[in-house]
Amino acid sequence: MRTPVSTYRLQIRPSFTLQDAAKLTGYLHNLGIDWVYVSPILTAEEGSDHGYDVTDPSTVDPSRGGPEGLAALSKAAREQGLGVLADIVPNHMGVATPGQNPWWWDLLKEGRKSKYAEAFDVDWDFGGGKIRIPVLGSDDDVDQLKLADGELHYYDHRFPLAEGSFNDGDTPQEVHSRQHYELVGWRRADAELNYRRFFAVNSLAGVRVEVPWVFDESHEEIVRWFREGLVDGLRIDHPDGLADPEGYLVRLREATGGAYLLIEKILEPGEKLPETFQCEGTTGYDALADVDCLFVDPAAEEYLNSLDARLRDEAEPADYHVMIHGTKRRIADGILRSEILRLSRLVPESSALPRLDVADALAEIICWFPIYRSYLPYGREVLEEAIANAASHRPELRSVLEGLQPLLLDTSGELARRFQQTSGMVMAKGVEDTAFFRYTRLGTLTEVGADPTEFAIAPEEFHERMARRQAELPLSMTTLSTHDTKRSEDARARITVIAESVPEWELFLGTVQELAPIPDGPLAALIWQAIAGAWPADRGRLQSYALKAAREAGNSTNWTDPDQEFERHLAAAVDAVFDVPEVEAALENFVAELEPYGTSNSLSAKIVQLTMPGVPDVYQGTEFRDGSLTDPDNRRPVDFEARISALAELDAGAQPEYTEEAAKLLVVSRALRLRRDRPELFGGYRPVPVQGSAAAHAVAFDRGDAKPGALTVATRLPKRLARDGGWRDTSIDLPASYKDELTGSTYQAGSVELGTLLDQYPVALLVPVD
Repeated sequence: MRTPVSTYRLQIRPSFTLQDAAKLTGYLHNLGIDWVYVSPILTAEEGSDHGYDVTDPSTVDPSRGGPEGLAALSKAAREQGLGVLADIVPNHMGVATPGQNPWWWDLLKEGRKSKYAEAFDVDWDFGGGKIRIPVLGSDDDVDQLKLADGELHYYDHRFPLAEGSFNDGDTPQEVHSRQHYELVGWRRADAELNYRRFFAVNSLAGVRVEVPWVFDESHEEIVRWFREGLVDGLRIDHPDGLADPEGYLVRLREATGGAYLLIEKILEPGEKLPETFQCEGTTGYDALADVDCLFVDPAAEEYLNSLDARLRDEAEPADYHVMIHGTKRRIADGILRSEILRLSRLVPESSALPRLDVADALAEIICWFPIYRSYLPYGREVLEEAIANAASHRPELRSVLEGLQPLLLDTSGELARRFQQTSGMVMAKGVEDTAFFRYTRLGTLTEVGADPTEFAIAPEEFHERMARRQAELPLSMTTLSTHDTKRSEDARARITVIAESVPEWELFLGTVQELAPIPDGPLAALIWQAIAGAWPADRGRLQSYALKAAREAGNSTNWTDPDQEFERHLAAAVDAVFDVPEVEAALENFVAELEPYGTSNSLSAKIVQLTMPGVPDVYQGTEFRDGSLTDPDNRRPVDFEARISALAELDAGAQPEYTEEAAKLLVVSRALRLRRDRPELFGGYRPVPVQGSAAAHAVAFDRGDAKPGALTVATRLPKRLARDGGWRDTSIDLPASYKDELTGSTYQAGSVELGTLLDQYPVALLVPVD
């Protein structure tokens, strides 16, 4: 198996094709990257910028460069010595435009007789033999249906007609009634949908890759990539949605000839991948959470809790566990009610297990699930604990819960399988996409994969986790920014400084709330932190983020029934940043207060991520400072020419000033090159003790195995460090002579003061001198 030393993620889209990616391979090699890593490239919905809505798995998307584009990228990568990692989407397909998806079109046309009836996860009986398609403005809109070109049309939506289902003179409504599908009002999707989706996205229909022929047909093109040597490894999107992730990975490993595989899987604190999973690890959200928490000041927790209570006008701060139970229940009873009801229909109804009580009990169990899903029999104890907690919380459901437990543990039954597919959906929507926009004491802590109740971790705990990572998952990915992170690494690095600047944060928040009030205290904290983290940013970006954040939080407005008056106040607050000089000045002053400490956090987090155990990924463009917020903001085009020029200047001997862009590019390129060119320096993991009065402000580790290797030193809690008088007598002991890859300075074996070592940058990357 060929494995990567590092990867660089590129978002492939019509405006940045595979051919464009091929032209960048020389730059990526110069940067120090080992593998180029591309977003989904199979044919997707026309105009899709992300590619997760695949409509035809048999072809590389022509708009993304087509098969010739993949060949060009692979050829260019090979010439530069790079591997290729590709993102694939086995769980679902895009069905927003049926005519673009041959599988879905055939299903709608032929119904249960279609070959693809087995490929999609449809509960035909519940729909009366029809697939419910929630596209109408309301059920009354059947009056707007038209017949044209041998199809049924609803405005721009086109649907096929079953053979023999219409005659001259038939009304569109009569023809509609004879189809294998039923077009219904979009609001009915919450409780009456009868096909499995990706989360609550009606336009992404679940695919049953556990069926052998479905796997073969949906992966034929992917397997070709390996047969022809075009691709070296795969990133598997959302495996938790699959009926049998373990079996899927076994088949995929075999089909790809034993290729390197990563799964997009969020591990909660203490959770491990099942040992039976045939993959090298995850896409790195667990590593992201560890790195972020390392740089948060633990002393701020009490103060930020107190502020949170005041913002909520309550005596106590928000209880996160109570909150996520409520938000998960909101999802289970709301946008994912269809999935809960489908589970309940799998339970034989009886006086002991009445249908409504069963649905209630199933939702309650899911809401007590502490992880995304079990993989029975792995995770059995988690399921049993969730049932026990549900019974304790809802004693009136105890008998129903006891009746459900054996059914949920029976791995041969459909209920147990579907329950495992469903729990992760509720977790993702209830926690990542709701609670993370409500629990706002410090935005750094509500990143994808994080548990925000873990406020900070000390270097000692970080070292223990890294030693385990080296021992158990040395080829798992590490990351700080992705196409899914809610704030980029640099935005979070600046926000993290708030934990060292609580009085300044309170003053700033009070000022802007007086001048440009957002009438939702916790949301105001979230929005103003994000604006400070992203600044400078244009009006459109900040308006889009604020509106999305408010609707995701769902307290003062929401997606389905927006509160226009609240949203007017929200938009006015964001506009004030640009239109009210006093607000702009307050923001500029606050951002100046957070810098240069945000830059210190950024460089420190980056060098730790790039040199810690695992395979570091660099998200496109983040070799410069990037203040992106949640998607689609983090998927904006990247100015690669600027980065190419800056790297060339750096390599020509230019000494960069201490600016975010130049310093970060230096750290990224030197760390990546060292990992790629000197792998013998990264074979183990050992903490390096720090001595002195400011020892808590440094984290240091040696990546050597039997002998000294690359030694990383990074600064933590930089503002408090400056306030307390700097490094003073703080030092580390070097077991040999070293050279700093960032500055070129050399140090002899023995004690070295950190004030000297970190004089130019807040980080050092030391290499033993032979």
